[in-house]
Amino acid sequence: MCDKDLLTSLESPTEPIGRVTVRVRCEGNASWTVFVPGQVRLYREVVTARRPLKRNSLLADADIALAERDTGLLNQGYLTSLKQAVGKKLTRPLLPDQVLTPAYVEQAEVIRKGDQVVISAHSGTIRVRMPGEALSDGMLGKQISVRNQRSRRVIKARVTGPGQVEVAM
Repeated sequence: MCDKDLLTSLESPTEPIGRVTVRVRCEGNASWTVFVPGQVRLYREVVTARRPLKRNSLLADADIALAERDTGLLNQGYLTSLKQAVGKKLTRPLLPDQVLTPAYVEQAEVIRKGDQVVISAHSGTIRVRMPGEALSDGMLGKQISVRNQRSRRVIKARVTGPGQVEVAM
């Protein structure tokens, strides 16, 4: 019993999801403190697979859905919007209803080895464009090897879009 209102405070962890400890304190005439274990569950809609999906699959709207899950059990993280996954490539296979984590998706290649590309170079107002061939797969912003089809030289270029690469001048 306590002759004053009880005081409570969260002891652990800093983010109150999963197992927590609450301190309950009485600051009355006979003061006392007790620690009470508890369980907090936070449910959110997260991205899940609708059907079995193979590694390296490109994700489309039909492949994924939002489903409510206890985020305290999702130690590897989770995606909360379909936009975060659509158009991305899977890094591992998924089972139906499995939660997609950030580690399970990566940017898809916009250029494949052997693709014909346009090599662009510019400096100020001068722009040069020439045909090339991709010698490796590449995703947006990554550097890949490209063969200039006119000079036959192999150069490094940054992927700027589907079929487009850029070199520094």
